[in-house]
Amino acid sequence: MSSLKLSKMKKDIHPESYRMVVFKDISNDYAFLTRSCAETKDSIKWEDGNEYPLIKLEISNTSHPFYTGKHMLVDTAGRVDKFRSRYAKKK
Repeated sequence: MSSLKLSKMKKDIHPESYRMVVFKDISNDYAFLTRSCAETKDSIKWEDGNEYPLIKLEISNTSHPFYTGKHMLVDTAGRVDKFRSRYAKKK
């Protein structure tokens, strides 16, 4: 068994402004409450009746294609068709 040296956390380097904050995905209205020190001027009344600072998100795990499985292939200027036609010629 190796000897591990446990060190204490450094003092006075962590933000003092940690508080409960609501993060809200504006694309699908999903919201969750967690601790954060992110600054915001908005606020929202949460399910427990208390008012909390609000951070608006454009995307979250409930709307991101990787997590939802709804990944869409965007074909700009027919690139997929061009690739398929080139590949078909080589067969």
